[in-house]
Amino acid sequence: MLSASRQPSSQPSHLSGMLNGSAFISSEKFASSSILKMRALLLGLLYAALYCASADSYQENIEILMDHVLVLRVPYGVGSRVYVPLTCGEAYQNQPVVWKKNGMELKPALQGNQVKVLVEEMDGGNYTCHLNTDGEYLNHTVILIQLDPDNRTVILEEKNPEEGHIHCSAPNYKGSFHCTWKRTQSRSNAAVLLVKAERYLEKIPCELYADGSGVHCQDTNCPYKEEQHRISLTVYIHSYSRLEAYTKAFYLREIVRPEKLPNLRISDGKVFSWKYPESWETPGTFFILQFEVKVVHNGHSCSSEDHIVNNITEDTKYEVSVKTKKYVFCVRAQDKYTSGPWSHWSHCVVNKQQVDC
Repeated sequence: MLSASRQPSSQPSHLSGMLNGSAFISSEKFASSSILKMRALLLGLLYAALYCASADSYQENIEILMDHVLVLRVPYGVGSRVYVPLTCGEAYQNQPVVWKKNGMELKPALQGNQVKVLVEEMDGGNYTCHLNTDGEYLNHTVILIQLDPDNRTVILEEKNPEEGHIHCSAPNYKGSFHCTWKRTQSRSNAAVLLVKAERYLEKIPCELYADGSGVHCQDTNCPYKEEQHRISLTVYIHSYSRLEAYTKAFYLREIVRPEKLPNLRISDGKVFSWKYPESWETPGTFFILQFEVKVVHNGHSCSSEDHIVNNITEDTKYEVSVKTKKYVFCVRAQDKYTSGPWSHWSHCVVNKQQVDC
């Protein structure tokens, strides 16, 4: 009996298993590779999104403070690299414009009417555009850097925690007031860029001192009118490319300091008299002053706590009854109703029969 024809022998079981295993491994590697590629793609997209978001956020932190001045706000303690867009001017759109920084040519050269400059950390500067490399000056933009938040100040000295960096005072309620500040020793060459003063969106004109240490402002507020809104004063001052802004808000009644009392004299050997300051408002029935009277030991200052007499009065005269024949008579004034700042002391030095006021 003939046996059935033999079929082609099948692959050995161990070879089949190896091939199947290889196919499985190849599929696994392919899937793994696809996952890695997908992850890389997602990471790339995420990075691009973050970069765009960061660029947009920096764009939001670029502000035009005034003509020709841009302010870039950067986070404190974080190294920043920001591209800031600059434009020479619409009139120079088709001109061969070349840019310089602080008078020096940029490398590589920066050309074109509209450009972007890289600002790293606090490295701002004055960017000027010119017609050709050695051509005429066309325009300029100063880029200043302000830390965000702007609470690490180094340019102005703090007078005290209550008063802050700016001291303001007024001799009366007619609207004229002065504000002063002092630069730190390390930033003595810092320059005031801009001063803004306003009360409830109404601008208040100010004039900067010649040495840049303060301003004189004139508010149009009526002295007989109750103040509803504070005055806001902001000083923008820069040292090289670093910009700092200092703000002080106050009611005029909080800073009114009467001037030093005039015509202090003595009569009958013990009665002292004085007058209201000439700059103080009249009628006196509306703007009443109260006076602090102090008698201190001879050789002591009026601010001494070691006093012989210390009283408050509304009269413009005071009789001293003390045993000692050597003492210092002091008097100063304050708005009775606002309890604002006291005036500076006026004084007389009494040495027996000799009186020096």
